[in-house]
Amino acid sequence: MLNIGIIGCGKIAQVRHIPEYLGNENCEVIGYYDRTFSRAEGLVKKYGGIAYRSYEELLEDEDIDIVSVCVANHLHAEITIAALKSGKHVLCEKPMATTLDDCEAMVKAAGETGKKLLIGHNQLLTPAHRKAKELIDSGLIGDIVTFKTTFGHEGPETWSINPGPDTWFFDKDTAVMGAMADLGVHKTDLIQFLTGQKIVETTARLSTLDKRDANGSLIGVDDNAFCIYKMKNGIMGTMTASWTYYGPEDNSTVLYGTKGIMRIYDDPNYSIKVMLKNGEKILYDIEAIQTNDNQTKSGVIDLFIESILENKESELSCHNGLSSMRAIFASIESSNTGRCIQINQE
Repeated sequence: MLNIGIIGCGKIAQVRHIPEYLGNENCEVIGYYDRTFSRAEGLVKKYGGIAYRSYEELLEDEDIDIVSVCVANHLHAEITIAALKSGKHVLCEKPMATTLDDCEAMVKAAGETGKKLLIGHNQLLTPAHRKAKELIDSGLIGDIVTFKTTFGHEGPETWSINPGPDTWFFDKDTAVMGAMADLGVHKTDLIQFLTGQKIVETTARLSTLDKRDANGSLIGVDDNAFCIYKMKNGIMGTMTASWTYYGPEDNSTVLYGTKGIMRIYDDPNYSIKVMLKNGEKILYDIEAIQTNDNQTKSGVIDLFIESILENKESELSCHNGLSSMRAIFASIESSNTGRCIQINQE
């Protein structure tokens, strides 16, 4: 039995991490830390365990084997590295960290300590995305030539323990990055997973177009990101992330191959639609993707526990997470400089 500590007891912990740990028979949640101590106390009253006054105190507990890092972006690296060095396996929420140096330091710490470090890129585990990967690898649509992948919704105002325009997602000091790191990292990671190729070049523009804080001022982070990615084997396509889709959420990916086109989460009735060059149409009714208002089991926790018990790598490894973050930071550099940026993925 693996004992779990939760660092950061906000909405992501309460809606995803804790329920999924409780649903896994191989682990037990025994510790909680949150900067708002009463929040940790509330979870102890609900589930049992210990509420800690600091994350350092939680990490000193030798009974805890694993921690979930569910704090704001700017603290990911600090707490993850401390947890690894204290002998804990770590599941860190995305984005991995707020600088490339911090991401690399996290990977280094995992290697030096021999502990698992996974990043919560849950989209790789959805049944439709995994089926799509299987179909792509089988050659169904031939060689991929181009793609477009999108993740857009109305914004993260409700995806916080304290909802509203004062959410920490909009604070430059706490979040550091906006829609690009919140949503864009998912689709950046996904396109590398689906194509089996690393992103080696990006031309991007990040902007704050519409989102405003409680004072009516534009928020301090990007609310839209537009990227042109080039993969190692020459595939090119677009990645769009937005907090200003004021209507139905768009979480679609379209892949254009030499034998046909695959549309994923692009139709309310079919998770995958394949239209082949010969006129054949193949429809897959697998499942609807998670949305902020429709949360289902992500599979991240089960994969994390399995990777520890069986000592194996997974698609959510920190090495894959680092590769995706290289593309994120290169895109930010591209937007800031107005240049196409080459990415070293070695």
